[in-house]
Amino acid sequence: MIETFYRDLQEGKIIEEIVLKQIKIKYPNSYVEKGYFKEWDIFVPELNFGVEVKSDKKSKYTGNIVIEIRFNNKPSALSTTKAKYWVIYDGYDYNWFLVEDIKKCIKDNNLKYFNFIGKGDTKHKDAYLIKKELLYKYKQKIE
Repeated sequence: MIETFYRDLQEGKIIEEIVLKQIKIKYPNSYVEKGYFKEWDIFVPELNFGVEVKSDKKSKYTGNIVIEIRFNNKPSALSTTKAKYWVIYDGYDYNWFLVEDIKKCIKDNNLKYFNFIGKGDTKHKDAYLIKKELLYKYKQKIE
């Protein structure tokens, strides 16, 4: 389990760096927050907002994107983010969403969350399993 956590953490850092490089083309002062920072992963000072980076490569097989709202009975992820955008890497593409549009997708489609223990986790999480084709209707076009 610990091995899975550290492998996923390392992979997540690589994905963050790829997203940061993409952002820096237009906003060169952008940077990855150091250490544990609950609100977002990347800050864009030129526009004064944060970007959260998520990875869900398993969605290649399940067809669902996991959007966590609680972990170990505490608000997390979508419930606590202060980011303006989420970038979700699905194993193929980096998909950009306004956080408000993810919430709108959930509300518009009257989605229900599920409670489960994720691979590599020891605690329960509450999360929406949103069909990619549904969530991607809310995707942003980023230059």
